[in-house]
Amino acid sequence: MNRDTVNPQAINQAPTGIELLDLQVTAKEAIADGVISITLTHPLGEALPAWTPGSHVDVHVTGDDGAELVRQYSLCSDPANRSEYRLGILREPASRGGSSYLHDRLQLGQRLRVSAPRNHFELREAPRYIFIAGGIGITPIIPLLEQAERNGAEWALHYGGRTRTAMAFADEFDRYGDRISLVPQDVHGLIDLPGILATPDPETLIYCCGPGPLMDATEALTSAWPATALHMERFVNDVDANQSGDQPFQVELSLTGKTLTVEPGVSILQAVNAVGANVPHSCQEGTCGTCETIVLAGEPDHRDAVLSDQEREENEVMMVCVSRCKTPCLVLEL
Repeated sequence: MNRDTVNPQAINQAPTGIELLDLQVTAKEAIADGVISITLTHPLGEALPAWTPGSHVDVHVTGDDGAELVRQYSLCSDPANRSEYRLGILREPASRGGSSYLHDRLQLGQRLRVSAPRNHFELREAPRYIFIAGGIGITPIIPLLEQAERNGAEWALHYGGRTRTAMAFADEFDRYGDRISLVPQDVHGLIDLPGILATPDPETLIYCCGPGPLMDATEALTSAWPATALHMERFVNDVDANQSGDQPFQVELSLTGKTLTVEPGVSILQAVNAVGANVPHSCQEGTCGTCETIVLAGEPDHRDAVLSDQEREENEVMMVCVSRCKTPCLVLEL
């Protein structure tokens, strides 16, 4: 597929049911050690689809083996400015070609195919916020804290990185003064999570994004907080889902009346799309939330990294790309 070919309308429909846009790279710069910023605009100068703080887009790139890869990146620009999208891209040491393509091969003026924005990390209303970011996890936090500022809420950001020069966008926070705590590990060690999270506050929400150990520690230290206090966005699904004990189960599609059996080794997504359900999907790893589906009956076996513990207990939705079923049958709104 020719990445430099643009549709005159710059909008296509993905085979997965997700709206795609062919956008132009109008800026690309190194902003920290191993991190670049990419700015995308509509090639015809039109307004881009609206988005809310916490949103991400799928980016379609060519991997090292020539195959198309889809990667999710958070938007870190101003939602009020619909003329551009800005992304922060970390060069992943174990990249299969996604981040290395964007760092090494993407050129100014080139077209890049991305999805319309989606959001599973929205800012909920609260009088106070604690934002915790590690490394490239700062990208979704930037528009969230800016929205909190516009709302007149109290907030503080604790932002850690390996070194000061590796902390992307850090220079943009000078205007916020002491509400920003920059914690380069080589100078100050790790973020003082035990001190920050020591006292549960029912009127404070916590938003956290970063490496797995940071998020795991934050989750553990907020166990005494209200169940709705912590909001996290994970880039990797590290949920332990041992498939050795998987059993067949049935899925009933309420809108079509079809019932099918999902065998071990086959995802619900694969099974339902094989009979024409056409569920939109992207990552197929339980991290992007694209395949979220309403559950009408049955108990899902949640294996995603999108839903909170409370949302899992409610069992109102599930990610059908990775999750399965604890009961003999699921009824889905498909």
